[in-house]
Amino acid sequence: MQIKKYSNKELMGREAAHTGAEKIRTAINSKDSASIILATGVSQFELLEHLVKEDIDWSNVTGFHLDEYIDIDETHPASFRKYLKERFVNKVKIKQFHFINGNNVPEKECSRLGEIISDHKIDVAFIGIGENGHLAFNDPPADFETEQPYIIANLDEICRMQQLGEGWFPNLENVPNKAISMSIKQILKSKTIICTVPDERKARVVSRTLNEEISPLIPATILKTHSDTFLFLDEGSASLINNKG
Repeated sequence: MQIKKYSNKELMGREAAHTGAEKIRTAINSKDSASIILATGVSQFELLEHLVKEDIDWSNVTGFHLDEYIDIDETHPASFRKYLKERFVNKVKIKQFHFINGNNVPEKECSRLGEIISDHKIDVAFIGIGENGHLAFNDPPADFETEQPYIIANLDEICRMQQLGEGWFPNLENVPNKAISMSIKQILKSKTIICTVPDERKARVVSRTLNEEISPLIPATILKTHSDTFLFLDEGSASLINNKG
């Protein structure tokens, strides 16, 4: 894992976007196409702002959606489909983007997306780490073994409190208990992982990810097994990086 630390989240997002863009351009140059995964949430604001400005032939790129709440309409302020359309898809001329439709029957939606992504080799996954250590919506204890590309995930209270704290919902009761999420094994199939983690509230989980043993109880620790992962931090999220607890 390559750790990149920056003085602020703006620089962090710009450099993360540039590193990912280089990987996308390399894939296009070598095979005339690229496939990517995009995450959402506050941690991805600056990255996406800069990624859409990169010189990339998006007509050769296919995108996949990392996770989405079940039974949240696309018009809902917390909808990740809405988020990605407004911050990315509507700003670039991407070849195709495969959204997760949380209004569909969850099992059928997981199967549909699983079949599609199984035909693609992912070149770059842009992801974050949750306050509880989750990757996508794989809350602890995460399933490190399932081969299914997309799964139905139960959201724990720490995860739901994070969504509330970031301002996506008016109260905890409105935060869904379930989501469709890309699985851990599917994320790890990506050739390159760009993991962007800003803010001091993520400092403890960053420290635990780097210092503790690989465990489903801290899902992000599994990133240490991946051969080409970049962890982008700002001053706040890196503030406990040398702590052992």
